Amino acid sequence: MSGNATFRHDNAAILAVTSVEAPVVVSSAEFDRRLAPSLTRLRLSRRLLERVAGVSERRWWPAGTAFDDAAIEAGAKALAEAGIEPGQVGLLINTSVTRRNLEPSVAVKIHHGLGLPSSAMNFDLANACLGFVNGMTLAANMIDSGQIDYALIVAGEDAQPTQETTFGRLNREDSTREDYLREFATLTLGSGAAAAVIGPADRHPGSHRILGGVSRAGTEHHELCVGGPAGMFTDTKGLLDNGLELVVDAWHEAHADGWEWRSMDRYVTHQVSNSFTNAIIKAVDLVRDRVPITFPKWGNVGPASLPMTLAQESGTLKPGDRVLCMGVGSGLNTAMMELVW
Repeated sequence: MSGNATFRHDNAAILAVTSVEAPVVVSSAEFDRRLAPSLTRLRLSRRLLERVAGVSERRWWPAGTAFDDAAIEAGAKALAEAGIEPGQVGLLINTSVTRRNLEPSVAVKIHHGLGLPSSAMNFDLANACLGFVNGMTLAANMIDSGQIDYALIVAGEDAQPTQETTFGRLNREDSTREDYLREFATLTLGSGAAAAVIGPADRHPGSHRILGGVSRAGTEHHELCVGGPAGMFTDTKGLLDNGLELVVDAWHEAHADGWEWRSMDRYVTHQVSNSFTNAIIKAVDLVRDRVPITFPKWGNVGPASLPMTLAQESGTLKPGDRVLCMGVGSGLNTAMMELVW
């Protein structure tokens, strides 16, 4: 055995999954305009974001709207949709990458903003773009153990500050083509928020069972994508190649352990770019028209990306549909989680 986990859940289900779109639409053409000095000086083609990454636009929050306020909005929306009162929540996990300070946790403001009880544990779970899926796994385990009845998982992301800093750096007279390529992934990011309520399946007929899945670590690649307030710096090819290898290994490990994911009704993947999505589809032979695509209009919304896509798809899923959530986070880590709708 590799030491990495395959896991199964007995009685955990998604009761609701919701999203909040940031309302300010910023096109990749606008990014090209902002970066025109460096693109001209470095003789780089415009429309690279659209042609290479497939990102036509992304969202920003309006002035005065904070990412954690958006996470509160998404959480309140999910609780209302699930029919769960704030006082019933035993666990809040914030999985946002975005944060304005190292301490206290982002979760404390969200806990307060939602009016959750003092008895509700609350903390941040940070694992890059994989955080939301990890949060659902942790919540499902605690529900299965009987420690809590209901959990709320949230994520809120704000890409604008990092991207504004990136514009300034790339437009300096001493920036190079290599700088542009290292920060290209930063330009694909977007803003948004998502939330999910997890609870006991046996108390909620019609809820969406979390069956389990697999996780796998490739932490020897922890320096391929490093981000912070000043920017995100990525070895795009190394991230794609090694991330793909990790996903394929996890896929085969899961099937060796009894999972069967070759004919799911929907594959909800973390949204990154054309190249990443096409590579995953080809590598494990997914049915292309069962893989919803949201990155052209939202960009990569970090850990909120996958649940935002799932929330969008929820309106077209039928009871009994099998859904596989597939995520990869820089570091590298991957996880796949099967749901029955």
